Amino acid sequence: MRLIALSALGLVLATAAGASELTPRQSHSLDLGPVRGSAYYTVEKDGLRVVATLAPTDATAATPLRVITTLASDQVVSFSVPGTQDGAAASVAFARRGNRVEVASTGY
Repeated sequence: MRLIALSALGLVLATAAGASELTPRQSHSLDLGPVRGSAYYTVEKDGLRVVATLAPTDATAATPLRVITTLASDQVVSFSVPGTQDGAAASVAFARRGNRVEVASTGY
């Protein structure tokens, strides 16, 4: 399972529209087309805690969504937004590499 997750991240990073390293407690903007938001991470005793807040760009839409996960070494978590009929899906992945978190996005 771990190998599959690492392979998937490798594919995301290889085709990423934007890939970068996060800094602890510093916000990073996320743009998944119809959904936008920000993410940051903190160093906790049991791992690196990633917090992402996402909201539809339509001002009349639903309440924002917050996702929190704690990454152990070499773990990956990703979020995606389905594509429209004529558009590709968009995704963002967070990967822990040692004591740092990398973020990569595809799509929009």
